Amino acid sequence: MKIIIVCYPTFGGSGVLATELGHQLAANGHSVHFIAYEKPVRLKDNDETIFYHKVNVPFYPLFNFQPYELALSTKIVDVAKKNSVDLIHVHYAIPHAYAAYMAQKMLKMNSINLPIITTLHGTDITLVGKHPFYKSAVKFSIEKSNIVTSVSQSLKNDTHEFFDTQKEIEVIPNFVDIKKFDNQLQKCSSQDSKMTITHVSNFRPVKNIRTLIKIFSILSGKFDCRFNLIGEGPELEIARSMSEDLQIKNIYFLGNTNEVEKVLCHSDIFILPSKTESFGLAALEAMASKNAIVSSNSGGLPELNLDNITGFTCDYNNIQGFVSSIEKLLKDDTLLEKFKVNAYNESKKYDINDVVPLYEEQYRKLLS
Repeated sequence: MKIIIVCYPTFGGSGVLATELGHQLAANGHSVHFIAYEKPVRLKDNDETIFYHKVNVPFYPLFNFQPYELALSTKIVDVAKKNSVDLIHVHYAIPHAYAAYMAQKMLKMNSINLPIITTLHGTDITLVGKHPFYKSAVKFSIEKSNIVTSVSQSLKNDTHEFFDTQKEIEVIPNFVDIKKFDNQLQKCSSQDSKMTITHVSNFRPVKNIRTLIKIFSILSGKFDCRFNLIGEGPELEIARSMSEDLQIKNIYFLGNTNEVEKVLCHSDIFILPSKTESFGLAALEAMASKNAIVSSNSGGLPELNLDNITGFTCDYNNIQGFVSSIEKLLKDDTLLEKFKVNAYNESKKYDINDVVPLYEEQYRKLLS
């Protein structure tokens, strides 16, 4: 199959998932064309099966905001025509599914059928989709997609509730390449003397960064731990400032990385106190690195982080709940090791070799 993938090219979960999906599809013999305004951060393009097409948005003084959706639709049409593409897989309803639908209509004028599969990742529904300015457009984009998938049952339920739509939605979870994490774990034989607690995110407000730093502050006063923060985003400087004001010891801001497994393999506990999280790809990567997980119970996280099995869950604003959960693990090596092993075993259910075929099955439905 020849497949167009449209995604955000950033370090966020949807962009990472879309890129890794494209790599695996190419490995399975498909031809994959990525379309985005920048090259996706994890994309390894080649001349044979993976291609990247940049969306160029011309600047016109007439517009306060340049019309990205128009440029994206035009690029989709151009790539589809030149490469005889079979289908388009968009990640995020807005603006990608909206632009894909417009491209689909333009292509029909040339007797070309381009079916659309839309994968919902979360904030396109739980944040953007709720806004009255965008709700109608998001609902339209979902209902006009030929197939819709979501990354968790929670997100599927939210989509049906928010938009009062009966559109069929197939749940296909996020995934990890277990082999890659296993290889790194084998190289990671030396353990640090300090217990390490790690957080990975894009530091947006929804990730609850201020609460995270407060949790670290309390733990820092009681335990000699190392705190790793991976990623960058709008609240990174707030996190740095708070950590200095609260005099948190052994806290390290490591920035973005394409090889998160090299850091997570040295970690013991992963914390994700998100206000909302439709799946939690960062938590899954931590589980594949044998981390116990302490997360909020928001959205799809309880589907992934099984309370009192792979870790603990609590309300996102319950600072003491997070502190108490982590204290239990720091004080009980047996419990910590049990959760780490359980988390790793649970992560194997989300292996790339088991999940990607579920997408291929949906593609075949589109083309049958």
